[in-house]
Amino acid sequence: MAYNGYAIDEYLDAAEVTKQLDALIKKPVYSIKPEKLREYETEYFDKKCAKSKEMITEAKNIIPGGVQHNLAFNYPFPIVIEKAEGAKLYDIDGNWYYDLLQAGGPTIIGSNDPVVRDHVIELLNTCGPSTGLFHEYEYKIAKKISEMVPSVEKFRMLGSGTEACMCAARIARLKTGKKNILKMGGGYHGWSDQLAYGMRVPGTKGLMSNGVPNFVFKHTNEYFPNDINDLEKKLHWSNRHGGTAAIYVEPVGPESGTRPVSKEFIQATARLAKQYGALLIFDEVVTGFRIGPGGAQGYFGVDPDLTIFGKIVAGGYPGAGGVGGHADCMAHLGAGLDSSGKKVKKAMCGGTLAATPISCVAGYYTLCEIEKRNACEVAGRMGDRLTKGLQELIKKYNLPFVAFNQGSICHLDNAGTMHFCVNWKKPWTIPEVLKETSIRQREMEHIGAAYMAEGIVTLAGSRLYTSAAYTEEMIDDILARFERVFANCEELKIEQA
Repeated sequence: MAYNGYAIDEYLDAAEVTKQLDALIKKPVYSIKPEKLREYETEYFDKKCAKSKEMITEAKNIIPGGVQHNLAFNYPFPIVIEKAEGAKLYDIDGNWYYDLLQAGGPTIIGSNDPVVRDHVIELLNTCGPSTGLFHEYEYKIAKKISEMVPSVEKFRMLGSGTEACMCAARIARLKTGKKNILKMGGGYHGWSDQLAYGMRVPGTKGLMSNGVPNFVFKHTNEYFPNDINDLEKKLHWSNRHGGTAAIYVEPVGPESGTRPVSKEFIQATARLAKQYGALLIFDEVVTGFRIGPGGAQGYFGVDPDLTIFGKIVAGGYPGAGGVGGHADCMAHLGAGLDSSGKKVKKAMCGGTLAATPISCVAGYYTLCEIEKRNACEVAGRMGDRLTKGLQELIKKYNLPFVAFNQGSICHLDNAGTMHFCVNWKKPWTIPEVLKETSIRQREMEHIGAAYMAEGIVTLAGSRLYTSAAYTEEMIDDILARFERVFANCEELKIEQA
């Protein structure tokens, strides 16, 4: 599929990228030179971001860690943003940055889009953000999503992707009468208790879920990404212990494609779900309306039973989440009756501020603008240009970094922090993984600070989202800024943590 409205021209070779990442975590860590990092700290952050530093220092007295959202944590301190426009962000000190964070992914048409903003302002001048009663845009956004995504016969708006993932598990258990949930190792499906399992690093089970008791995971298990034999093995075991209600999938790979999977794996997963009577749940919180108007499922040609939406369904405005799917599944969120009038059990699902008028109107017009502007393809072309340029720079400076992309979801990995796993055909033990990832995480933060000082905002120094607000000239300028960082990278002599 050569674009055709989607963000991807040619899908990556998952096996080849995995081979590169396997090699990366066996090599010494390369990052920004310590003396250059100190220069960035003093000359940029201390001098040019003084107001941000002062505000964050004060905020730490009243906010744990100084910020209210995990994405805002940055080394050496979070930057305080006061303006967002198109492809750029502006801080309180008057500095501007290319926005490759994109609020975690949802601003595919660019930040603070004026068309969407005008409709939101009109709504605020009339209805206000919320009434607690039905608003016409609740219907309009549900209809729009149903028209764009063939598998979504019905859609229920919720407050977040986490809520949607929770709700989907309840639907799956009621629909199938089975108990167990299988999710991709390393995948992130929100922070609810049951699904906070095997996060970021495959094989860690509940290790990364501080505060969640292990008994909560009695009916949750993980399968190794891109290994169809392991998935079938887990399904076979589950079949003898209560059955599998659902298989959760991040369609381009766990943690938004950081560990990529192949088309063949996704298509084989769909076949196994049907074979074992489990619901196939696509978590499209990141990929939905970013890979294409029909989501990643449209690109892969897969018909999931349920789809998780988040972030983009409110166009970057709050209240961004929802679950959609086949009518017989979604009946469990209705009045307790299916389409034929047969009584079915109703899943517990709430949310006082779900589907507020402000989130629905923002989401509806964002989706309309995505279609009008062919935004997925435009952003994907920018992602391809950025990734190709990064690969050329990596080769020029002889760095072991790995750059790859799934359309406008781009990855630049200098440390391989999220490519480790526990006891999976490799001699990694939990203490070794914790030690190595701790060291490498620190260097991701350091190189991320270098990018920030050069005017590039990234997600954790390793994930880069492009939008339709970018131009080729902007991408080329971004590459010049990356080059200034790459020219000051070297192998580090790191003391073991």
